[in-house]
Amino acid sequence: MSDSTSIPNSAQAFSMEDFENALQEYDYEFSRGQKIQGTVVQVTSDGAYVDIGGKSPAFVPTNEAALGFVNNLEAILPVGETREFLIIREQDSEGQVTLSIRQLALDQAWADIKEMAETGKSTQVRVTGANKGGVTGEVFGLRAFIPRSHLQQRDNLESLVGQLLTATFLEVNQENRKLVLSQRDAMRAVAMNTIREGALMAGKIVNIKPYGVFVDLEGATGLLHIKEISGSRVESMNTIFEVGQEIKVVIKQIDEYQNRMSLSIKALEEYPGENIEKLDQVMANAEERWQKAQSSVKETAPEASQPEADAESEA
Repeated sequence: MSDSTSIPNSAQAFSMEDFENALQEYDYEFSRGQKIQGTVVQVTSDGAYVDIGGKSPAFVPTNEAALGFVNNLEAILPVGETREFLIIREQDSEGQVTLSIRQLALDQAWADIKEMAETGKSTQVRVTGANKGGVTGEVFGLRAFIPRSHLQQRDNLESLVGQLLTATFLEVNQENRKLVLSQRDAMRAVAMNTIREGALMAGKIVNIKPYGVFVDLEGATGLLHIKEISGSRVESMNTIFEVGQEIKVVIKQIDEYQNRMSLSIKALEEYPGENIEKLDQVMANAEERWQKAQSSVKETAPEASQPEADAESEA
């Protein structure tokens, strides 16, 4: 008869144990920190089971399915969906590994934040808490902190909870999970991009020093030096100004490298000492005064140029 009916003895001896050993040779090597593709095969109240080609399905605990609180696991990991996971625990005695989506999202969040910090971009921070040192919030699901000194509002910090603040990055340290931001720097950057030299702007006095006053201009702070207040000598700053006072100033100079602004109100005077005697009246029609001062400078510029040059040469 034909030899086709004969079966080799080696095939007849291939047992179930041999079969399992053969499968073991082709089994995947799973290690912690490894990214792997898998398909969701079952969702329970504790987590989801995922087929990654191993001896048994891998497991995703509910708290590892997303960055935030998971309310509906099936909406995040529907059965049949194939996606990338990160192995956070290697195989147990039954060959099951533990997977995470949250850790993948965290790594991506830190990468995005580092790129934003390097390019000087700002971000939105939802304030979730406040303490004596500042406020806490979330950026891309990560816990962030804004020190009190880097907030625009430094009193009654509890009122900031729930608000959305624009901030830039001061410190980004993934190893220590440290994320520090500045609302003040973000506001200053925006303001510095919109402010131009020679403009008359309204601001608020935020600090008074013997040599001048600091004025907040929509987030950017400039110095109104004592010599730029009046054509007459100013004996005391506190007799003219007070913190919180509204004032209109001329942007005299912007130093982008030092991030500084020099301000002036001296040109608004009709006579030396007017700002000292009746500043409120000067501020009431500051726009008209500044237009008049600019027109006067344009008209006298050609005649004034030669004496000014001579004065510089004499100095």
